[in-house]
Amino acid sequence: MQAVRLIHTPLNTLRHSFWTSSLPVRAASATAYVQNASAVPLSNVEAQWSRLSSNEQLEVHSQLGNLQKKDWKSLSTDEKKAAYYVAFGPHGPRTPSNPPGTATKVFLGTMAMIGISSALFWISRTVAPPNPKTMTREWQEATNKIALERRQDPISGIASEGYKGQGHIQANRK
Repeated sequence: MQAVRLIHTPLNTLRHSFWTSSLPVRAASATAYVQNASAVPLSNVEAQWSRLSSNEQLEVHSQLGNLQKKDWKSLSTDEKKAAYYVAFGPHGPRTPSNPPGTATKVFLGTMAMIGISSALFWISRTVAPPNPKTMTREWQEATNKIALERRQDPISGIASEGYKGQGHIQANRK
């Protein structure tokens, strides 16, 4: 495997030198890169930035870079605003991930789901059959009496010495 790597490297070098030497050298033409003759005005870069092409954005960025090399006090307010927006504005990686109004939609959606689930719970409680007879207080007290007679769980349960729990009686239910 090592021998293949050693042979492979000189072949790549030869192949690269062959292709680069056989390509004709072109002079830079005037049509290769056309710069926009009209410079983008810096007065309202915030509103125009999203509509600018990437070349125009690059042009504005370089224009502002040249302006910032001057004395900062000599820059106009519009130039300072444009420089700040290009450097720190909400574009590129600083674009907000959620559009405006998303929080309201999430809140209203959450409240709607809570309302729907509450309505479903209420409907299920009104339609449900009544509690079984074993859930009445009298039944549970009778179950406690039977558990004491039969000495159920004599170590730590209802039949143990000093037991102070409710036994089989659950919360007060109707």
